[in-house]
Amino acid sequence: MSESTEVSARSTAPNKAPNKENGKPGHLRIGQRYRPGRLNGPYDAIVVGSGIGGLTTAAMLSAAGQKVLVLEQHYTAGGFTHAYDRNGYEWDVGIHYIGDVGEHPTMTRKLFDFLSGGQLKWAPMDETYDRICLGNEAYDLKAGREAFVDELARRFPSERPAIEAYLERVHAVAKTMPLAALQKLLPSWCSPILNTVNKLRAPRYLNRTTYEVLRELTDNEQLIAVLTGQWGDNGMTPKTGSFIIHALIAKHYLHGGFYPVGGASKIAETIIPQIQKGGGEVFTYASVDTLLLDGKKVTGVRMSDGQEIFAPAVISNAGVFNTFEKLLPQSASYAAGYLRQLRNVKPSMGHFCLYIGFKKTAVELGLPKTNYWLYPSADYETDVSAFMADSDAEIPLVYISFPSAKDPTFNERYPDRATIEIVAPAKYEWFEQWKGETWGKRGEEYEAIKQQFSQRLLEHLYRHFPQLRGQVDYCELSTPLSTRYFCRYRRGEIYGLDHNPSRFEQDWLRPKTRIKGLYLTGQDIMSCGVAGAMFGGVLCAQSLLGWRKGGALLKRIFIDQSSTGSNANEGTAGRWQTSG
Repeated sequence: MSESTEVSARSTAPNKAPNKENGKPGHLRIGQRYRPGRLNGPYDAIVVGSGIGGLTTAAMLSAAGQKVLVLEQHYTAGGFTHAYDRNGYEWDVGIHYIGDVGEHPTMTRKLFDFLSGGQLKWAPMDETYDRICLGNEAYDLKAGREAFVDELARRFPSERPAIEAYLERVHAVAKTMPLAALQKLLPSWCSPILNTVNKLRAPRYLNRTTYEVLRELTDNEQLIAVLTGQWGDNGMTPKTGSFIIHALIAKHYLHGGFYPVGGASKIAETIIPQIQKGGGEVFTYASVDTLLLDGKKVTGVRMSDGQEIFAPAVISNAGVFNTFEKLLPQSASYAAGYLRQLRNVKPSMGHFCLYIGFKKTAVELGLPKTNYWLYPSADYETDVSAFMADSDAEIPLVYISFPSAKDPTFNERYPDRATIEIVAPAKYEWFEQWKGETWGKRGEEYEAIKQQFSQRLLEHLYRHFPQLRGQVDYCELSTPLSTRYFCRYRRGEIYGLDHNPSRFEQDWLRPKTRIKGLYLTGQDIMSCGVAGAMFGGVLCAQSLLGWRKGGALLKRIFIDQSSTGSNANEGTAGRWQTSG
């Protein structure tokens, strides 16, 4: 659905959808398998989790001369950016598109160039990067501010002033982000002062719900639905999510969507060498059991095999719930006040993802480089509520992505093949009864439910792409239990924390914790999405390095580094901007 969706799944064969082979483990592996004999300490820092936030922090610390160990419990590195292959196909699990990585040197582009040593390349999507389908009506979000406004004004002729005012508010939110980031780095006692400054300088609508903000600009509910049609990128409907996250995502994609050349796995593959240059390593199959404490200070980790590894700093990329409820001893979490503060945030939404394979190319099948967002109506709130109350109700959001069409090298790796991914909301409670069962062995009832949802999702695909009916060679469905199993998120959540207004008022969501030696990185620090988690990683590295060393490194990344302009094919250029 967005850059941050994470899954891996057992294969299933939905009714009428051919699945000619049983699911077999893939061979796509990024990172080195953990064994105690491969440890080469001492290490300056240990990172728990190899998502983009953890990799960013590790690569930046390595660039500053530190030796960093990254521990990943999954069989491959990358977290929400990893990809997997099975039965002759490859799918990404979260990198459905990235913004701000065109030819012009945005901060996101500069950071990716630095982290990957310039090795990560980008291919542009179609000019229409997102198509919002409300019932039988389709609306295009086009790349570039002028094209974006002109297209929507064509569909809503009397609403051009509202559309332009909307973009002004989107840009106004982005201007508040540097101060918000600074607040994450300064001592917590500075928060009341900065909160006062924020209230004086920030727009009054900054942290209201998205719907409230847009309703001030227009009473056209159809237009509001189109403008908020990417709400699946953060998992919060317009009446529940903060305008902060909506604005950051909308601005992030305003100049078009891009896809990594070679597939999503190229992100971790190109970043890991930068970590290794400093003597560090990224280990997979490396499950951390607990954080080690010496008094009130974190001194290292104990692995599930009993091996203890020590370092002056431990950085958790596992999310705040995992960090303070599972990894850190409960007595320490309680004493530091984190167990109480966790009550102020909630896990984000769960999801299904249907992975589909075809024995024809994307060109032969007529697949676009445009994401499709399918909604039964413009009343998102009612539709979502009905589905969450009754899984037999109409699916309120169906997102369709075409990775094999977006990646210009896909046919080189998988000749005469194509892939599609379909993402939809799912409720963890629907599958909770099987949480204790082994992955892949949850029984016939579980598989039957998956088949039913798979067929329902396929029907949505066929309605918009009728030429695909009868063409499916292989497909498999993931549920929130898949995310729980592979990502260790307790309720299968995909975006860490809910991005409601309350979440953005939590001053304790910062890199440096109140427990000496323990730091946080990733999407829970700033916001969800690859860019949001990546900048969370930047803040974590800055917090560890301090203003002198960290400032010098940021200068190397964002000021001294000149973009080559060659990492993207011809397409819509980005702009100087921070992104969520």
